[in-house]
Amino acid sequence: MKKVILIFTIGLVFLNPLLAEKITFSANSMTGKAGDTNTATNLSGNAYVKTETMEISADNLELFGEDYQNIKASGNVSGKNLETHMDFTCDLLEYDRTTKIALLQGNVNLIDKDNDVEASAQIIEYDQNTEIAVLQIDINLKQENNICSSSYAVYYKEEQMLELSGNAQVKKDDDTFRAQFISFNMDTQDITLGGNVKGSVTDRKEIPAEGLADDEDSKKPEEPSEPIQENVNSEDKNKKEIR
Repeated sequence: MKKVILIFTIGLVFLNPLLAEKITFSANSMTGKAGDTNTATNLSGNAYVKTETMEISADNLELFGEDYQNIKASGNVSGKNLETHMDFTCDLLEYDRTTKIALLQGNVNLIDKDNDVEASAQIIEYDQNTEIAVLQIDINLKQENNICSSSYAVYYKEEQMLELSGNAQVKKDDDTFRAQFISFNMDTQDITLGGNVKGSVTDRKEIPAEGLADDEDSKKPEEPSEPIQENVNSEDKNKKEIR
């Protein structure tokens, strides 16, 4: 089986000069014709495929279309985009090597490792060329102390912008913002709300600087009074005590 896999990999390189992309794969079993430019090849059992920009592991993988430009994965799907550093898990995945668009469905989890952002949804479409992800249904996105949710969202990885719509909500620590539409700049933490706006903000009172100084002074131990010399007379001694 290893020899068949190796021959198929070399065949893809020579038959696909326009895409100029090498594909390697492995699996417990394979069905399909090696070297045919317009057919389907099925991999099952610990299936794995790697292109120059994508790694995908799943229970089952299918390569099909002209020059095997389409990849479909199902069952315990996981992988990573090697160019944009996006890791993912899902139930089903479809990836087009020509358009560089990946469609992830079912319990999708997407992690932007560059920006420490983690998103979950039932459907996510990610365009590798524009670095834009469109999220649908049961959306939950986390970034630092921010938790965002909505029915529909667009995540702009490069600009670090998030657009939420449909029961949109952003929670920042103890503050909560709700609206039909929310635009959230994840770099500056600026939020723009639109439509049926609601929210709650916790008042974080700060002690004034002069208050802090007074408080600190009160904590300082009292300095000892000036020692009185033994040879001073009682009159001088009384004067010193009054002072």
